[in-house]
Amino acid sequence: MNLESPKTTIPKSAKDTFDFLSDVKNFEKLMPENISKFEVLDDDKFVFALKGMPEIVLKKKEAISPNKIVLGAAGGKLDFSLTADITPIDENTSEAQLTFDGEFNAMMAMMIKGPISKFIETLSINIPKAV
Repeated sequence: MNLESPKTTIPKSAKDTFDFLSDVKNFEKLMPENISKFEVLDDDKFVFALKGMPEIVLKKKEAISPNKIVLGAAGGKLDFSLTADITPIDENTSEAQLTFDGEFNAMMAMMIKGPISKFIETLSINIPKAV
């Protein structure tokens, strides 16, 4: 299953956007209002939970400055990645798009597609406000 957020324009350089998203602590600022837990586990790993959903641990798997950050599931039953692609527009403006990619059976995909789409859209919308 592959889901993409809308592209978001950010009034910061690609490097500033990359640096912000590279620090896992900053993901707390991007989370939806219905977050029930957020905890940084170490420099590149955090756990979060949304109300009514199980806890998810994300770990930074790859960082290619200033264009790409890949977070992946760290343990648990679901194997997926969340990729932030950052594109410079000019010196002080960049664009980001989040991509969720995971392997799920048809039943699971049907159940999580809506909530995951809304989740990555919310993260994407919150990036310009938080950076």
